[in-house]
Amino acid sequence: MSNNIQDAAQTASTSGEFRVWFMNKLFMGMSVEDYARSLVTPFNLASLLILLVSAPVFFMRYTRGLASVIDGSNAYPWGILLSWGIFASEPMYAAGFVVAAAYYLFGMKSYRPFVRVAVLGGMLGYIFAASYLLIDLGRPWRIYYPMLINFGTSSILFLVAWHVSLYITVQLLEFSPALLEWLDARRLHKWAVSLTVGLIIGGVILSTVHQSALGALYLITPGKVHPLWYSGELPLLFFSSAVYTAMSFALLLVFVAVRYFKKTCDSEFLDGAQALTLGLGKGAALAMYVYFALKILTLAQDNRWGLLFTPYGYWYLVELLGFVAIPMVLFTIGVKLEKIGLVRFAALYAVAGTVLNRVNINIITFNWYLPHHLLNIIPPGTEVIMVLAMVTFQVLVFRWIMNRFPVTRELPGYKGTH
Repeated sequence: MSNNIQDAAQTASTSGEFRVWFMNKLFMGMSVEDYARSLVTPFNLASLLILLVSAPVFFMRYTRGLASVIDGSNAYPWGILLSWGIFASEPMYAAGFVVAAAYYLFGMKSYRPFVRVAVLGGMLGYIFAASYLLIDLGRPWRIYYPMLINFGTSSILFLVAWHVSLYITVQLLEFSPALLEWLDARRLHKWAVSLTVGLIIGGVILSTVHQSALGALYLITPGKVHPLWYSGELPLLFFSSAVYTAMSFALLLVFVAVRYFKKTCDSEFLDGAQALTLGLGKGAALAMYVYFALKILTLAQDNRWGLLFTPYGYWYLVELLGFVAIPMVLFTIGVKLEKIGLVRFAALYAVAGTVLNRVNINIITFNWYLPHHLLNIIPPGTEVIMVLAMVTFQVLVFRWIMNRFPVTRELPGYKGTH
């Protein structure tokens, strides 16, 4: 009897210690009361308001159907929900593979402190991209069906679905060492780190194919997308724009970490942020020059010069000159003069240009010849609310992880292990 009592007491003591340890991890060393008080900030209150307003909209979507919250039709299949959630935002989320490949595959050792924040941004981005897709699908619980049961190997959407699924898995495994360090699971951590290089190679392949596949989706729409935006080279154009957009987004993630999560950054991260910004800025500038040249060559190859002197032609020039050429030049000047602020502004400008390009292809120039086209593409308020809520939730999850996990710092017992 006494042995049973001792075992029970030891078990209770162990579970009590685990509870204290876990709560300390969860609430960052604060008491529940102090942690609750720390959540009362203007940003959190605004985020709560957005999420509360969006709750009935999401309820309508899943009880009354997608048509109750968006204006999708055969003429306008892509609304702002998927135009942002899949096409416009995913080029940014290639940041993980760009920075990880630079460090692990190309030997750029100075990029090591920044790999995890880039992988985190990419991982969350792809997870939320899949969430946008689940919102848009008529029967989201059957998403496995076309992937596992009724194979459609000739469908680009089939490839996109598998790319996203596999890439999310790869990035979760890439980021797992940070989680295991947070939990102090040393054996699993060694196993996860040993897989890193293979995962990076797989991630580079998947992300490369996926970004071009998004452009390939529109190869079957030559009569629907405006001729200035349609081209047989869309897969190449989508991939090349994703390269500089990913670099720009990685650069902005580092800025966000330094500006808003400085307390979680170690000295190595803070000291290397400026050099990384200039390095990624230089890479983004070069990639933009390539993309700009490809756009001009595509224009010449398809002989679309005459269309430049039309209303849509003027809009095309706004995109090409205003949102590609200008940030490209700003990148060049910023890197040349080592103006960190200018490089960061150019990165934000370049990302905005890619978003504009995707929205142009998906919405603004899609079935551009239909009557009252510009009026028909105005998204309903409910769709905008859903997008705003999803972005807000993504930011909150990113902040939650950044404040807890060793993303921008190395824990003492794990220095040099990745």
